[in-house]
Amino acid sequence: MVSLLKVGPGRDCPLCPRLVAFRDLWRQREPGWHNAPVPSFGTADGRLLIIGLAPGLRGANRTGRPFTGDYAGDLLYETLIAFGFATGHFEARIDDTLQLVDAAIANAVRCVPPENKPTTEEIRTCRTFLTPTIAAMPRLEAIVALGKIAHDSVVVALGERMSRYKFTHGGQHRIGSLTLFDSYHCSRYNTNTGVLTPEMFRAVFSAVRSHLDGA
Repeated sequence: MVSLLKVGPGRDCPLCPRLVAFRDLWRQREPGWHNAPVPSFGTADGRLLIIGLAPGLRGANRTGRPFTGDYAGDLLYETLIAFGFATGHFEARIDDTLQLVDAAIANAVRCVPPENKPTTEEIRTCRTFLTPTIAAMPRLEAIVALGKIAHDSVVVALGERMSRYKFTHGGQHRIGSLTLFDSYHCSRYNTNTGVLTPEMFRAVFSAVRSHLDGA
């Protein structure tokens, strides 16, 4: 089985000049941070893959683990633990006791973008790592896309057209042997403005759990 760590970009990936420049800037400012493409987290034999947008500057870009170090991780990992997709205690650092169960997490764009806004070309370029990440999970049955960019990137990575599969919170799409579940991103902005409530987020993962359990 291919390790998820082997299908991601290297620490000094040169493919996106703007992201490389931003990465180099923060390596100078914060040499103790991760400041590199953030690898997938979890197990390749999981049935669930969660796709986010990109690392947060002071979150995953700092810690080196998806959704670790910023608010989005608080809601995500609390929800994963509640539905049996994670165990342990999330403490927003990579040496906590958190472990994923039957699941993995990756981002559509592996490097932190300025203002949390990757360009279309950067999203397209980083899809060269998303496609093999999906392929490296032989037991994969469900993907949760956190936000429209993640949704669109997954659809294209699966060989389909974005126009055929519209993003809607709570939406479900059958693509080949996989089911794609959509959720608004669990960002602080979305939760503070009420675009996404914890109840709405939990409903998505309740549907995923029911799907995987055959309910």
